[in-house]
Amino acid sequence: MSTSPTISFIGAGNMASAIIGGMLDNGYKAGDIWVSAPDDGHLQSIRKHFGVSVTTDNRYCAQQADMVVLAVKPQVMADVCRDIAPVVQNTRPLMVSIAAGLTADTLDEWLGGGLPLVRVMPNTPSLVGKGAAGLFANKEVKDAQKKMVESVFESIGSALWVDEENQLHGVTALSGSGPAYFFLMLEALEEAAADAGIASDTARALAIQTMAGAAEMAARSDQDPGQLKRNVMSPGGTTEQAINTFEDGGMRDLVRKAYNAAFKRSEEMAKELAGKQ
Repeated sequence: MSTSPTISFIGAGNMASAIIGGMLDNGYKAGDIWVSAPDDGHLQSIRKHFGVSVTTDNRYCAQQADMVVLAVKPQVMADVCRDIAPVVQNTRPLMVSIAAGLTADTLDEWLGGGLPLVRVMPNTPSLVGKGAAGLFANKEVKDAQKKMVESVFESIGSALWVDEENQLHGVTALSGSGPAYFFLMLEALEEAAADAGIASDTARALAIQTMAGAAEMAARSDQDPGQLKRNVMSPGGTTEQAINTFEDGGMRDLVRKAYNAAFKRSEEMAKELAGKQ
């Protein structure tokens, strides 16, 4: 591996673009990045915007790299992997998949076997540099390669490792689906405030800033969420009444049920996808 690794993206969708943009913002050189996709017009837009190298040839793109990011849809991953397998078996780059549901063993088999491979589960806030990604490495991945993957995904948020691949289902249910949970809370707060006579745009702005501020406080504090919650509450006050209403309504149990439903569906989708390949 070179001092300045070359990183190739096979696939040029929104997530690939978000990662590339984050990398460039954090000091990566455009000259060390390659992108491949079937649509040359789209590739030329990416080249113009980011200054990276582009090609419609997946094999050529993979051949340039110390690290290959597989950023295509799961439904076409088998064909893409089998196509580049002769190249990556020769060059032995670190392979990184951001596709949901496809196991490391399945991907490695399609790629010819024996390659260092990391699975990453990013989420949509990565598009604004506030992502939360779960990472799993197979036994072939070296420490230096893990650091390289961390550096890439920390450029668009946080990157945290899990010890067992099955734990990525839990990551999916937490940070993968999680943004929608908070959007639901924003939606509900906006509606409640509108019912109380606050203009919807004002309610939305206040709710968004409140959520962002609470998240920042949680990130900076060494206190657990329970204590942070209690810090806002005064005996007999407005916050205590609201929290008691949430608790009496079974909010904790509902959140647990929602999380478990997402977890189960992630497992089901992985099995369905494996059966289609």
